[in-house]
Amino acid sequence: MKVSLVVAVYKDIEALSLIVESLKTQTYKNFELIVAEDNNGEKIREFVSKIKDIEVIHTSQEDNGIRKSRSQNNAILAATGEYIIFIDGDCIPYSTFIESHALLAKQGLALAGRRVNLGPEYSTKIRTGKISALELERSYVLKLPSLWKDCSEGHIEAGIFLKPHNAVFQKWIFPRSSSIVGCNFSCFKSDLIAINGFDESYGETSLPDDTDIEWRLKALGLQVKSCKFAANQFHLYHTRSSRDYSGSQYENDMLARKSKGMFKAQLGLDTHN
Repeated sequence: MKVSLVVAVYKDIEALSLIVESLKTQTYKNFELIVAEDNNGEKIREFVSKIKDIEVIHTSQEDNGIRKSRSQNNAILAATGEYIIFIDGDCIPYSTFIESHALLAKQGLALAGRRVNLGPEYSTKIRTGKISALELERSYVLKLPSLWKDCSEGHIEAGIFLKPHNAVFQKWIFPRSSSIVGCNFSCFKSDLIAINGFDESYGETSLPDDTDIEWRLKALGLQVKSCKFAANQFHLYHTRSSRDYSGSQYENDMLARKSKGMFKAQLGLDTHN
């Protein structure tokens, strides 16, 4: 099965280069990288043109505010894989990341993973090359005490790796229903087309990233299962900007559509030329 890995990118070439480095160590080989740029920058275009040994597609658009959902829809339309994984441009996948998603993929399912929120010390070490993501992955358990001390955002346990067919994972993790976070989830491309992709009508909020697309995939008939501990990744530390939607008209619109079962995106794939 061919997999398309969609990376949502905005200007951070340094993090993108670390992702590309990780992709060269993937245990699963039949994949393409789609750099979904929410911008149209010369620097990213030049960087992508120099990527070697990985099949890569670059999509871009004008920098007109936060339009991550539109950028991801660009990527869905460009994807040649039958299965699509979504991550953010500041998340570095484990070497087993794509393989874990692919092994657990099944019709009727969407997979929801998590991320290790690295603190500033380890994020700087990775960005400056003092330690590679692969080295940290392989020594993760030994470094747990120092990782715990550095981390201020939790989820350090999410870096502990279990093979997808491990008995503990199959009995205690995979059967669980889960919730989608936009930085680590996957499903078949056909399911994304069936719901008309991400809904771009929610402005710059984070609604389309996870909350909205989760209920729409479920309304289509999919179950969301956990791939935590199998499909692992590191999130590089940074200050956060709010894309809160709580109590907004956007949230009310989503709830109204949900109550009516309107699971096809109002502004989605079918609006792209």
